[in-house]
Amino acid sequence: MKIDFNKSTDGLVPVIIQNYLNNQVLMLGYMNQEAFDKTQEIGKVTFYSRSKNRLWTKGEESGNFLEVKSIAIDCDNDTILIKAKPFGPTCHTGSTTCFKEENNHGFVYELEQTISDRIDSDDPESYTNKLYKRGINKVAQKVGEEAVEIVIEAKDNNDDLFLGEAADLMYHYLILLKAKGFKLEDVENVLKSRENGPRRPE
Repeated sequence: MKIDFNKSTDGLVPVIIQNYLNNQVLMLGYMNQEAFDKTQEIGKVTFYSRSKNRLWTKGEESGNFLEVKSIAIDCDNDTILIKAKPFGPTCHTGSTTCFKEENNHGFVYELEQTISDRIDSDDPESYTNKLYKRGINKVAQKVGEEAVEIVIEAKDNNDDLFLGEAADLMYHYLILLKAKGFKLEDVENVLKSRENGPRRPE
């Protein structure tokens, strides 16, 4: 990975930070060679602060670190794209991003990762892990039960109960995807492939 830090007179290149789960743009900063090297070394995004005139690891004071998941550079080798896992809000104002763009849709992907982490770590206290270890038949059965319950609630007029059952169904559906070795992204790809194709029979 060759980055051209010499294109600018100050030896800095812009760095775009995205949430690795939902691609939400979190912030923009700058790095020199030293900042880039430290970022790779410690696995946390480290900028060169033009105001402090020194290296600055995001979160060194607030604890809201950005854990590096992947690094890419553009076609001109003078801009860096880092996909990271944010720990807490990224902006100093307390906002998720520095662009005041909240994205609640990303929470489902965060939940998917939480489910995966609980299973992969074999957490003995986790309901999710306990259900997963009972096998695919039990997981599928639970999804079926939740599906029946949401149908029942759909026929009534209690919105809170309906949304509660919808949440339960989504949670167990994510466990089923994990048990089958798939992710939400795989389902998205199927839906995208149908977008311009023939419609399914209704």
